[in-house]
Amino acid sequence: MTDAPIADEPASFEVTESTVVYEGAVWDVRRDAIAYNDETMVREYIDHTGAVAVYAEDDEGRVLVIQQYRHPVRVRDWELPAGLLDVEGEDFQVAAARELAEEADLEADTWEPLVRYNTSSGGSDEFLQVYRARGVRPTATAFEREAEEADIVKRWVPRAELVEAILDGRLHNSGLVVAVLAADALERRRA
Repeated sequence: MTDAPIADEPASFEVTESTVVYEGAVWDVRRDAIAYNDETMVREYIDHTGAVAVYAEDDEGRVLVIQQYRHPVRVRDWELPAGLLDVEGEDFQVAAARELAEEADLEADTWEPLVRYNTSSGGSDEFLQVYRARGVRPTATAFEREAEEADIVKRWVPRAELVEAILDGRLHNSGLVVAVLAADALERRRA
């Protein structure tokens, strides 16, 4: 037993073979053979670019949520503006600002990292970096959206209402859940 603060521990084992078994439009499925404890284990996972999300607050402390259709779960869920890190070398905060503009026609004066987490450590190498944005205002022009973004619904909701909806099981999007609970914990810590 140790008295060190709890933290994930980086670990790396030899990958003896790595193959893309499915090349997708957005991400791939990869199969790795790993030398682990004198055996070879095979794992398949989504080989993901990573993503960013934006926890945007207005001057009244309300949080911007957007609703859009998500086909894998067959739901029009409420979530934060978010998107893939699919521009080579793009700074994460720049990507977050781009997504806020593209999905909500907003820009912000101040940005700070809120939370970073792995969305599904057993099935994907995706990490989601969430930024907190304040001093939010409309962009000069509206972004032209398509596909599931074409009918996005925007709503400003008090954080306490979002916390209640999460704990009541009415909101399920992982980025929204993690960010709202992290922001709530951070505000409680500051108080």
